[in-house]
Amino acid sequence: MTAAAVDLRAGVARVRTTPVSVWLTGLAFLILFWEPITTLGRDWWNDPEAGHGLLLGPLAAYLAWKRGRAPDARAQPWLGLWLLAGAVLLRYMSGLAAELFTMRASLLGAAIALTVFVAGMRQVRHWWLPVALLALSIPIPAVLLNSAAFPLQLQASKMGAAMLEWRHVPVLLSGNVIHMPGQSLFVTEACSGLRSLTALIALGVLTGGLWLKGPVARAMLIVLAIPVAMMLNSVRVFLTGFFVYYVSPALGEGFMHYTEGWAIFIVAFAILGVITYVLGAVERRFTRTVRFA
Repeated sequence: MTAAAVDLRAGVARVRTTPVSVWLTGLAFLILFWEPITTLGRDWWNDPEAGHGLLLGPLAAYLAWKRGRAPDARAQPWLGLWLLAGAVLLRYMSGLAAELFTMRASLLGAAIALTVFVAGMRQVRHWWLPVALLALSIPIPAVLLNSAAFPLQLQASKMGAAMLEWRHVPVLLSGNVIHMPGQSLFVTEACSGLRSLTALIALGVLTGGLWLKGPVARAMLIVLAIPVAMMLNSVRVFLTGFFVYYVSPALGEGFMHYTEGWAIFIVAFAILGVITYVLGAVERRFTRTVRFA
């Protein structure tokens, strides 16, 4: 290694440990990523599809603080600089294209790059749960959201109509519209279940990371969250149609409709908790079996 390379490496190490450089880096980070930070916070607050970010963002910060620094963490300044350069380039390109998802992804990428610079990839792996929660808090692009919502609308309409027929409610299904005598239910994008699906997947990642030990059990929990969300959303469509037909058409909208949605989500969360408990019990039993085999 040449003397110049040694001096450059030593210079990088000194910059990394200078307190002034920390403040300058933080200021530069805020200036460069101010737009994705503010637009992300605005969407968390105003967009119902992104509202779970209000929980996941602060929770990710708390979990990162709680886990602290990895015992074997070692700084990797050169890898961190390369990753940061990629994140800044992505930020620039996404700014030219006015594409919010990649702009916000560059924000997360820059945060990871700075972590690598200071503490290395082992620290990123140590913080895998906060990183995953932050990634899930980034709203899905509208193109993907719309393309995924319509099939879910059709599925929820189909299953809800089948449940109504089972309870002797005369229905005629036309796409995502359920026709009943004197009343029609339109299963909108908000009722597609995509919102509860994304929230349940995020909760599955959280509960799996906190209470399950192995990647297999965690993956099973996330996979099982998908049919749970779809089934319970179909139950919501069924209950709406049932109350509208047998009680009052006013129950298909307004406060009662949204209260019903929250109640269904609480049930889904409880089911997810039961699944987590069962998977944890199976995981512990399997671990003991392997240990004494």
